[in-house]
Amino acid sequence: MRLILDFVPNHTSDRHPWFVESRSSRSTPKRDWYVWADAGPDGGPPNNWLSRFGGSAWQWDEKTEQYYYHSFLLEQPDLNWRTVEVRPSHGRCAAFLAGPWRRWLRTDASAVLVEDELLRDDPPNPDANADTPPPQRLKRVFTDDRRESMAYLEEIREVVDAFNDRVLAAEVQGKTDRIGHFYGEERPRFHLPLNFALLDSPWDALSLQANIDAYFNAIPNEAWPDWVIGGHDKRRVASKIGQAQARILAMLLLTLRGTPFLFAGDELGMEQVPIPPDRIQEPFEKLIGGYGLNRDPQRAPMRWDGTPAAGFTTGEPWLPVGEDVAERNVARFQADERSLLWLYRRLIRLRRSKPALVAGHYVPRGSRNDILMYTRTWAGEDILVSLNTIHQPRKLEWQGVVTLLLSTYLDGDGKAMAGPILLARRRGHDRQASEAMNHVW
Repeated sequence: MRLILDFVPNHTSDRHPWFVESRSSRSTPKRDWYVWADAGPDGGPPNNWLSRFGGSAWQWDEKTEQYYYHSFLLEQPDLNWRTVEVRPSHGRCAAFLAGPWRRWLRTDASAVLVEDELLRDDPPNPDANADTPPPQRLKRVFTDDRRESMAYLEEIREVVDAFNDRVLAAEVQGKTDRIGHFYGEERPRFHLPLNFALLDSPWDALSLQANIDAYFNAIPNEAWPDWVIGGHDKRRVASKIGQAQARILAMLLLTLRGTPFLFAGDELGMEQVPIPPDRIQEPFEKLIGGYGLNRDPQRAPMRWDGTPAAGFTTGEPWLPVGEDVAERNVARFQADERSLLWLYRRLIRLRRSKPALVAGHYVPRGSRNDILMYTRTWAGEDILVSLNTIHQPRKLEWQGVVTLLLSTYLDGDGKAMAGPILLARRRGHDRQASEAMNHVW
């Protein structure tokens, strides 16, 4: 059995026994396990640091008459990673990692482990204006991505490497050109710093090939790539590119070199679910509403079947399941062997059967006429991938005969095809969308 655990090393709950003891007295041994500071000269917070959920990142504690730091919610006090006993090198997380089922750890908030020791004010963000969410109106120079944090990430990796078959995947800050930084330098950091290049890219062949290339150029030569198309913090990709292109994305994700990541429901083409005001759970929207930061629409429950609660619960789901639940759910897609769910299954099966799609080199080809193209090659086997990124037919100018391994429409497997080849839309089968016809040869 393999289990992926979300590991958040940045903070604990304010109800955690460590913090309960830490705030009990200034002289308790666990006082410096969290970040405490005296009030500023005016009696207010020690500096201008902002919580990601709005307002000051400092919370006054009446009993001990100091502020504690929370980079997220005030109920989530930050651990003080400068305290040796907090860090993994002290052995505190070894027992946590030792269980034989704990194979993968996904670390969140991984680049904000430590803050400036002098508590210097963050400078204003010169690009901010009235439309900028308040937490983003400062440049987080003294709170994010500090050099000391990188050293602590190396300590986490050292503990993980003491066990067999453990993988650290991490959501990290920064653009593509920064991602190589999180693989490590002299010492390793993460196995898989999560890469959102496909999700964030404009959806056209030229932009996609450029962002794929930029990512490969940004990571170390020996690094293993990864590709992410969804997450609990990210808008549903199907809402961005449409149902037809969700099939193209599936084929892109599972034929690129690297480990694919998708969010529950992406294999169904789930889209953003509208959330009525009285059902909002998201702290962003409650605390700093009106800036489009609500993440509830992508966090709607997984649709297992077409019942009103989507098979997610026998009670009331924590968020609405969406109006299209009867048409877009696991049970319905399992029964339709040309559904998006079946496309994912077939792609996974193909990937397992073709070493070129796992270990093979990625060889880009010039993308033109809205067709994204590349080859995966390994041990004398070449697999050509051609993807039509728009909703109109496009001709692939290809000379010679190829054998079709898989199309997004899931027909014609094993067929010999002579070029040029029309990558065209199919109509009439999927009630949800016309489907683009694209191929792996």
